[in-house]
Amino acid sequence: MEVLLFGIAKDIVGKSSFRFAEGDEVPKSVLELKQKLKNSFPDFGKLSSLAVAVNSEYAEDSESLSQGDEIAIIPPVSGG
Repeated sequence: MEVLLFGIAKDIVGKSSFRFAEGDEVPKSVLELKQKLKNSFPDFGKLSSLAVAVNSEYAEDSESLSQGDEIAIIPPVSGG
């Protein structure tokens, strides 16, 4: 499972992507992934919202994940 990070999410993690390897415990849902991110990187808890796309489609917290998925973490965007 590859996780792509954008905006402030990239800054929090310190890189633009990471992978859950074959032996890693892979989150089973979007909600579980968000919790795992908050546990590993507490600054994720400071974000007001966080959109997640699974295989290029926005996903709800209840959506199931599998090892072959491509995940995009999309933080809130501000602009003017």
